[in-house]
Amino acid sequence: MSFLDDLVTSTRARVAEAKTKVTEETLEQRLAAVAGPRDFAAALTGDGMQVIAEIKRATPSRGPLDLDLNAAALAEAYAAGGAAAISVLTEPEYFKGSLEDLEAAKAAGLPLLRKDFILDEFQLLEARAAGADAVLLIVRILDERLEPLLRATRALGMEALVEVFHESELDAAVAAGARVVGVNHRDLETFEVDGRRTLELAPLAPSDVVLVAASGVSSRAEVEELQAAGVHAILVGESLVTAADPAAKLRELVGP
Repeated sequence: MSFLDDLVTSTRARVAEAKTKVTEETLEQRLAAVAGPRDFAAALTGDGMQVIAEIKRATPSRGPLDLDLNAAALAEAYAAGGAAAISVLTEPEYFKGSLEDLEAAKAAGLPLLRKDFILDEFQLLEARAAGADAVLLIVRILDERLEPLLRATRALGMEALVEVFHESELDAAVAAGARVVGVNHRDLETFEVDGRRTLELAPLAPSDVVLVAASGVSSRAEVEELQAAGVHAILVGESLVTAADPAAKLRELVGP
């Protein structure tokens, strides 16, 4: 069994347990008290390269990054540094995240992406009830479930960042109606990083799709190359979380 299989298995168990603690009806009732969703896609289409700045405490490949980070304070630093949106890892076992981190990040006032291994509509309700404006949908783990989950996401007023790695996954994302496509430079099966992945897939993406490059982007030179290729936004996590001054690092990536 691969690491990705383990993640999917643990996520299914986590969702099953969550359903014993709170009902869908309760989550739906909570939606009434949540502010309306912000336009995640529009936030990524301003002038210049936009940054989705990520809050994550650990990764399977590097281990702990900052287990004691203050999600609200880090979100505020990202906003000060010019982030267009904030991604929050909520997977607890391997990334040490939580929905509480997502709720804490609302203080920054930017569109929020729940980054997790979404398999079930219940997780969409959790995300919206916690204040998410978008969720991550990974083509590789969803297959035929991608389109119905994408429809359910939009029915709740949220957008989806649809993650791809191969050309066939890009085709599947577009066929399902994805408006925002994220090319993950990290292969979730091997965890190896291919920094050229977005550059290779960018010419194949429809012009009306918002294209996001994710993982392994840490320098202004890389950002400029991606922008020249037509990429709208980058998702950056490790280099920001581990920076002495996250806001300054973000401004360095965005450039003048």
